[in-house]
Amino acid sequence: MRYGFNLLLWTGHVTDDHAPLLKALRETGYDSVEIPVFEGAPDGYARLGERLAALGFDVTAVSVLGAGHNCLSDDNAEREAALDRARWVVDCAKALGASIVAGPMHSQLGHFTGHGPTAEERRRGIDFHRRAGDHGHRHGVRFALEALNRFECYFLNTMDQLAGYLDEVDHPAVKGMYDTFHANIEEKDPVAAIGTISRHLIHVHVSENDRGTPGRGHVPWAATYQALREAAYDGRLTIEAFGRGVPALAAATRVWRDFFPDEAEVYRSGFAHMTQGWADAGG
Repeated sequence: MRYGFNLLLWTGHVTDDHAPLLKALRETGYDSVEIPVFEGAPDGYARLGERLAALGFDVTAVSVLGAGHNCLSDDNAEREAALDRARWVVDCAKALGASIVAGPMHSQLGHFTGHGPTAEERRRGIDFHRRAGDHGHRHGVRFALEALNRFECYFLNTMDQLAGYLDEVDHPAVKGMYDTFHANIEEKDPVAAIGTISRHLIHVHVSENDRGTPGRGHVPWAATYQALREAAYDGRLTIEAFGRGVPALAAATRVWRDFFPDEAEVYRSGFAHMTQGWADAGG
């Protein structure tokens, strides 16, 4: 098992200024980091990847589809722009040394039509993911699609929806992930939902019900870790927590108050929580 931390707690773009933070994460015991890919160029990510490798980090990437990049749109030009965006994310991830791009790269984040997904949107999404998956497959990068809660997207909200969609996409580079925060909102049984997605599961986000420090809320952690072990999951457990340090990100994730005294508590207590919880589940 690898234990990771998503850098979105601090920034949407990792730079040399974050070197002390990366060192602190490594010293805490993390052997993986998740890097936001929202801006920049492959050359810049290649340089960052070299620094991360020197620190001994395994790397994953995280990204989204924003305005102008809606792969479900009825506008062909916008769908092509979404595909170009996905290919750019793959190129940056490869340069970074990441084999996984996590996140809700199945629809425009925060965009709603006023009704549920249509059959035509599903057809467009499948076409998009097969084409984006082809590019990822050529470069050794897989998408780990993330189902989001109904307040952030309307296309894929549950593990059952995600698993069924991935069955139809049927592409080796397009898989799924499980996020404890979203499951806490959308699943009638968040623990059982792990079994639903297990056939496609390649990534896990460890996120408390309030997006704060893992283990300080009401997510059923012991049962969650046990279910992941029973599903033979052996990838990464990556903490995703959000604060108010990045105003645009705080607005996008609806973070209006502090959920922890400081970020150090999140990564230090979070690491102890994950490692002990995983060990206990194996006992």
